[in-house]
Amino acid sequence: MRIAEIYASRQGEGLLTGTPSVFLRASGCNLRCWFCDTPYTSWEPEGEDWSVEEILAEVEQLAERDRHAVITGGEPMLFAEMIPLCDRLHAAGWHITIETAGTLFLPIKCDLMSISPKLAGSTPSFERAGKWRARHDRTRHQPEVIRRLIAEYDYQLKFVIDKPDDLDEVQAWLAEFPAARRDRVLLMPQGTDEAALAATGEWLQPYCREQGFVFCPRKHIEWYGARRGT
Repeated sequence: MRIAEIYASRQGEGLLTGTPSVFLRASGCNLRCWFCDTPYTSWEPEGEDWSVEEILAEVEQLAERDRHAVITGGEPMLFAEMIPLCDRLHAAGWHITIETAGTLFLPIKCDLMSISPKLAGSTPSFERAGKWRARHDRTRHQPEVIRRLIAEYDYQLKFVIDKPDDLDEVQAWLAEFPAARRDRVLLMPQGTDEAALAATGEWLQPYCREQGFVFCPRKHIEWYGARRGT
């Protein structure tokens, strides 16, 4: 599978925020969110092809005591090699988090399926994306995949919120999936600098308290800034 980077850091988003982890970032994506903060894995994918054995060796070299692995992208579910990779990580005692948009399914070993559904506001402009605009909008919501993921895995649902109108769409999305637990719904402000995140957080955090959702700050931006390898 094509890999953009492998590095050790702390989880900056979600229910495991603060957990020392090894991050494995696959390169390649079936979507083109306009706000993507890793365009080197989507709009202009970079990286090299690694074998499962090479990936495992690098992950083990970076291992922390608690052995948490976060497999992200891009969209890691694009790669069939994820199946043997996660089998091997699981057998070696790793806790595995998969970061996915929830549009593709693979029967993989996973301890936390971190699903980031893409709302309508994620669709890029035609001027920027050309044919990818229609492809993104057609692909971004796959209800049967979502139902299977939340039925078969421990999960979190992590929504990127850019403006207040997005909140109505989150509620409509959840109405389509009544089995989804509200305490596993995480709302995360869109942005790549502390000022923008704080401005959105001012109205998003109280909304989460009112609705029983989890407010999800992007702590790695606070800790390290918006840069690779963090």
